[in-house]
Amino acid sequence: MSAAAGAATAGLGTAPAPVRVAIAGLGAIGLELARRLTPGLLPGDAGVGVPGMRLVAVAARDRERAAATLAAAGVTVPVVTIEELEPLADIVVECAPAALLPSIAEPVLRAGKELIVLSVGALLDRLELVDLARATGGRITVPTGALLGLDAVAAAAESGIDSVKLVTRKPPLGLAGAPHLAGRDLAGLTEAVQVFAGTARGAAKGFPANLNVSVALALAGIGPDRTEVEIWADPAVTRNTHTITLRSPVADLTMTIENVPSENPKTGRITALSVVSLLRKRTAPLAVGS
Repeated sequence: MSAAAGAATAGLGTAPAPVRVAIAGLGAIGLELARRLTPGLLPGDAGVGVPGMRLVAVAARDRERAAATLAAAGVTVPVVTIEELEPLADIVVECAPAALLPSIAEPVLRAGKELIVLSVGALLDRLELVDLARATGGRITVPTGALLGLDAVAAAAESGIDSVKLVTRKPPLGLAGAPHLAGRDLAGLTEAVQVFAGTARGAAKGFPANLNVSVALALAGIGPDRTEVEIWADPAVTRNTHTITLRSPVADLTMTIENVPSENPKTGRITALSVVSLLRKRTAPLAVGS
């Protein structure tokens, strides 16, 4: 047997090295991701975690507090600075405050790696990051997150979309702190109040921590200036509710999702699970959904 044939035979059945995943930010989403990427931590996991993926690091502003939080959750992984993330990972998941997106994204994209972005509203003012990814072979991925049907929206966009509208209803606490509501107290509401009507671009500026879904929808469809958005503060709802209405030559869609809020009332529990699903598809022998 030749040396080349022997080497090929020796390589048969050898599992590829796991993809190294790092998390930037340890809020409700980051912590849930860390737990689900840690083998054997969750009931029924059987020591697998996400096959083909390995959590290698977490970055947080308060490293001591983050380390204690991870330890309490049973996650053993280094806590590092943002600047230390890129050399450690193949994929970085950004789930930090929107203002930190450039400092997280630039080193990752410059190295030609993949960045999964949850603060997608911040991308509208940082489209040079897309140019950087294009130049280096890097990749920016926006998960479906707390929304639904982005695969159908993107498919319809291939033939042209006539209109898209998103109506969001949240408990008043889920809208707290939004710049658009500065000085306005929603705590005493007894009935639903519309607090915004405009475009996805306007929603992203006015509600940067609350309406990333509007920008994800806009990027999948007809852009931030043609995507209509209504936001309601509704004391009668206990879940973050999003309804998409789309009209196109190939399909008319009406879709509603009611998300159970996470420990952070501004985001739903399904957001972290959307990232887990995305990562699982990266190495799965069968991937469903575009």
